[in-house]
Amino acid sequence: MSRPRANRISTPALSILEDRGVSYSIHTFEHDADHTDFGEEAARNLGCDPAAVLKTLIWNVDENLCLALAPVPQQISSKLLATALNGRRATLTDPAVAQRVSGSVVGGISPIGLRKTLPAVADESILKHAEVYVSGGRRGLEICLAPQDLVTLTQAILAPISRPPREPR
Repeated sequence: MSRPRANRISTPALSILEDRGVSYSIHTFEHDADHTDFGEEAARNLGCDPAAVLKTLIWNVDENLCLALAPVPQQISSKLLATALNGRRATLTDPAVAQRVSGSVVGGISPIGLRKTLPAVADESILKHAEVYVSGGRRGLEICLAPQDLVTLTQAILAPISRPPREPR
């Protein structure tokens, strides 16, 4: 559900959701500065399925920046991401570049309202959920919305780009 502008936090992501009339809800929590697994922290604080909380990461595919969205418990496969974008090689971008391109700090990068528009790829598994959570543009601020609305807003390609994390040896 949308919030009236006067009664809400303002970020580029929230402004876009309001402007486009997308149904959403805002969820906040106090971010622990010692916590660096931001997605896991959000899932725990929100009390929701971690698979419904999406990480937003900026990658380089053949030296072109792109946005990758995947469930928090999953790892993005560089090979699968590159394939989804008809590329050969994908590497996670430097955090300073991600912050400059997005306009947000790492751990608070929203896939909606980036400073620079990037091609986006979302793991196809996000459609299994009625609602998903993404960062609202700052740490401790999550937006809950329908996954199809997220795909539409980001113009994301849906592809299998993630897998379960590997067990330590």
